[in-house]
Amino acid sequence: MTSTHAQDRAADETTGDWSPDPLLPDSEVRTLPAWRPAPGGPQWRAVAAGGAAPVLTLVRPLAQPPAPHGVVVHLHGYNDYAFATPLPDALRQAGWAYLAVDARRAGRSTRPGDVPHYQGDLREQASDLGRAVAAARTRWPDVPVVVHGHSTGGLVAALWAHAHRVRGGADALVLNSPFLSVERSWVTPLQDQALRPLARTAPLRVLAGSPSHYAARMRERWEFDTELKRPDGVPVRAGWLAAVRAGQRRVAAGLEIAVPTLVARSARSTADLGEGDDLDTVDTVLDVTTIAALAPGLGTDVREVVVEGGVHDLVLSHDEPRRAYLDALVRFLDEVADRPRG
Repeated sequence: MTSTHAQDRAADETTGDWSPDPLLPDSEVRTLPAWRPAPGGPQWRAVAAGGAAPVLTLVRPLAQPPAPHGVVVHLHGYNDYAFATPLPDALRQAGWAYLAVDARRAGRSTRPGDVPHYQGDLREQASDLGRAVAAARTRWPDVPVVVHGHSTGGLVAALWAHAHRVRGGADALVLNSPFLSVERSWVTPLQDQALRPLARTAPLRVLAGSPSHYAARMRERWEFDTELKRPDGVPVRAGWLAAVRAGQRRVAAGLEIAVPTLVARSARSTADLGEGDDLDTVDTVLDVTTIAALAPGLGTDVREVVVEGGVHDLVLSHDEPRRAYLDALVRFLDEVADRPRG
């Protein structure tokens, strides 16, 4: 595709056929057909197993700063979608525009026949993120674009930023509790040597499935659609886990992200408990010590924010840790806005 055609497509994605968001008041959405890899590749069967006609959905608030310092593009995690209003609210108050993407088979982008939240190759979700970034650059030209990725979305965002480190990437990256390793996570460990052939022959094989006590607890404090973020959990399938593990092996080998990167995490983590106060004060999904160990290898300019009392999605934490995270995020964004742009 020529650059002119790409620019025309991005312009159309920001100006045409937006409609009221059925899930969030004072927001609007645009659904687009999603990229699919050419048939016949090594991951093709695993990719095709998720659904025949994937789409992605852009989500934006109606109220945006008239002359924003920049724009933040948000990518959600697994068993998740764009619903948490404290993030766009804080960004608007700080003078930043906001655009979210519900990636294929997640949230507003789930279609009949889709396997919810499934991807057989992380390039699927990475392409959805790339479309959102292109749309943001067209809608708000000449200002920095910062990608904000949570959990699995943080893993995808890091790999996408590495792949676009020379051209076409973001001006900065924020990773909110990124899923950089399966160690001590809710995913049942499986040897990669056994996982890869299983993903090729039976990509939809369920390897683990259990209720999400974390999602159930968040539902007590936040409003969201329990069909789109399920307290009963979403099964872990062989094709999805193989794609995630391939990405995590790449992270473990070291990335070369060339833009400022903020890695944020809770101060503590523990197992996904069914009850207790820890559900409200620690990361019960991922191991924060693993995030801390892997973060320095992501790129040349990596900063860390540790949030005492934060939960897995720091935006969904109680008031004080949520403010601490959002304040740190805004300080980072202000620094990005003040940097000269090449």
